Amino acid sequence: MLGSNLESDRSLSVILTFHSLVGANKKKYVSVAGNIGAGKSSLTQILSDYFKWEAFFERVDDNPYLIDFYGDMHRWSFNLQVFFLSSRFNHQRIIEESPHSVVQDRSIYEDAEIFARNLHEMGLMSDRDFENYTDLFQIMTSYLQAPHLLVYLKASVPTLVGHIQDRGRDYESTIRIEYLERLNRHYERWIDNYDLGPKIIIDVDEMDFVNVQEDKMEIISQIESRLFGLFPE
Repeated sequence: MLGSNLESDRSLSVILTFHSLVGANKKKYVSVAGNIGAGKSSLTQILSDYFKWEAFFERVDDNPYLIDFYGDMHRWSFNLQVFFLSSRFNHQRIIEESPHSVVQDRSIYEDAEIFARNLHEMGLMSDRDFENYTDLFQIMTSYLQAPHLLVYLKASVPTLVGHIQDRGRDYESTIRIEYLERLNRHYERWIDNYDLGPKIIIDVDEMDFVNVQEDKMEIISQIESRLFGLFPE
């Protein structure tokens, strides 16, 4: 009886090792989603460093429209969203052609489902521009694969404001509380209905994965389990 149990344990160990090795050798595509100031770039870097994945960051510092947009959202909303859509589409084409695993700072789906939709509802993007943008988005995303795992960073507005203030980007100082609240509502609706693949929701209010090692390893463990576990989704 004891020998039988030992043999069973060895078999399970072999299976676990096999699945772990197979999962680890497969290319993975992970996207980190979340509102402005949720910590997407920080988590993207953490995952890239830990798993040795290639990181694709949202184009912020070299974005030719971002400063103008925060100064006059109505004038520059369509231009900004088309720039982000084009940039994200280009990243995803590179991601799909790459043989290596990658982690992405914000998904292409957030551009349309959160930001463009919100600007349109606020009257900051015309019906004509929103319809044009939506048609373009649908055509472009029809050629793309969804992430193997979407990691959504859920954060309350006070947490977002704290993070935005800490990083001190001048152009973000004009962001209004109402704007962040509206984006959060859109994010909650979107993530509840997201069905393109597996997702993990991380409550950023309850964790500090940048400064607390235990929190960082907890998130890494969750992602590792979902991607490389015996029965990953």
